[in-house]
Order: sequence, then C-alpha cells, then structure tokens
Amino acid sequence: SHQVVDGREILVEIKAVNHRYFEFAARVPRTYGYLEEKLKSLTAGQVSRGKIEINVSIYTTSGQDEDVVINRSLVKGYLDALRGIQDEFGLTDDLSLSVAARFPDAFNIHKIIEDENVVWEAVKPVAEEALQKFSQMRVHEGENLKEDLLGKIQEMEEIIEKIEIRSPLVVQSYRTRLYERLKEVLEDKNIEEQRVLTEAALFAEKIAVDEETVRLHSHMQQFREILQLDEPIGRKLDFLVQEMNRETNTIGSKASDLDTTKMVIDLKALIEKVREQIQNIE
Repeated sequence: SHQVVDGREILVEIKAVNHRYFEFAARVPRTYGYLEEKLKSLTAGQVSRGKIEINVSIYTTSGQDEDVVINRSLVKGYLDALRGIQDEFGLTDDLSLSVAARFPDAFNIHKIIEDENVVWEAVKPVAEEALQKFSQMRVHEGENLKEDLLGKIQEMEEIIEKIEIRSPLVVQSYRTRLYERLKEVLEDKNIEEQRVLTEAALFAEKIAVDEETVRLHSHMQQFREILQLDEPIGRKLDFLVQEMNRETNTIGSKASDLDTTKMVIDLKALIEKVREQIQNIE
C-alpha cells in the first residue's frame, strides 16, 4: 500500500509464507524502530498463522525533516581572527559570505525529532490498507485452496475404499496360509482341527484394518465440515491430519501384501501434501 500522509510518502509491503504458528518480522528505517511493536500488534489482530514480514519505507516530502543550525560563536571567532590578520598584515581582501560558508563546523545539521504518535497515526492507515488487501488476497487464495483440499480428500477416500475392498481378501488369504502352516506344525500333536481354525482366525484378524478405515472416513467427513466453518480452522485441520496420519501408519504396519503397502504409500503422500497446504490456514 502506498499513500502520502502529512508530508510523508509511506510505502507498506507485506510478505507471507506458510508456517504452523504466527511469526512476525518488520523492516523499518532505523529512526522509526519504535514502529515495529505497533505493527506487530496491528498484524496479530488480523493474522493468526504464518511467517509475516512487513517492509515500511518513509520519505519526507515537505523537506522539513532536517534543520540547519549556524554555529554563531564559532563563525564570530573565525571572523574576528581573520580581521585581526587583516589589521596586523595590512591585507585588503574582503571577508565574503562564500568565505564564511567554508569555515569548518560553521553549520550543524540536526535531525528534527518527530513525535512518535504523529508518525504512527500517519503510518497506521497505510498499514491497515495493506493488511486489508493482504486479507482479501488470502480469502481468494483460500477459496482455491479449499477446492484443492477437497479434491485431495476425495482422492484419499478412493484409496481407502480400495483398501477396504482388499482387506477381507488379504485376511482370508492370511488365515488360509496360517491354518495350513499350523496344521503342518501341529500334525502330530493330536489337536482338534476346530481349535486350529479358531487360532488361525484370531491371528488373521490382527491384520484387519476395518476400524482404521472407519475412523479415516470419519476424519475425512470432519475435514469437509470444518472447511465450511466461518472461523479460524487451521489448528483443527492440523489435529485431524495428525489423526489421519496415525491411522494410516497403523494400516501400514498391518499390511502384509504389496498392493496394500503401495496404497498406504500413496495415501501418506496425499496426507503430507494436505499437511503442507494447511500450514497457512487461519
């Protein structure tokens, strides 16, 4: 945002990158360092997540930011000394203004001290306008991000459905293999076949992922519902993504076939993309 306020040309620029928490940095002219805390407070009232950097440039257009002060006693001393030289040696050259202007330290340039509140009242509306434009841009980006996230959630659910279709087949295959192996090992132990079947079934059920996929579907639905809320949702989405990742890791640890393992890898890749994208959501 750029404005001219009370004889000052003020430029405020805002940059932001994704971050889980709110981090703020300001670059202001050295003499206006006191503006940093005020800008941080103003920004924190409108932005809750992300690394935010605000750059402020201030130029005085009235030409009144510095004052030239004549060192009168020093100039008088120079002139008295020069007149003494004239009288003593009979010199006739005139002492002109151009000569006086070249006296060392004859003039001092003082920076005019500006009232901090006056400066802030000039900078504040420019910063507010920049933040408003920044917020509008984020709303527009947020709509695009929302559509992209919904697309990824849909992809994730399609993978979960494939895992659900495959899971009972994997469990049955594992049960059969385990049953055959147990029969072979216990062949001469005179153990009832029904007991062998029961033990095989119990062990096989340990690789079933029904509970995990049900919870994942629930998390996906919650994710969609949260995206519709008109309030800060970043931390809620963060928590859900962590839960999705936990359930997916559990499925991966139970996976006993290559196809399921590949699907888990694809699912984890999508979850990671979603996790990265939600880092800058309020």
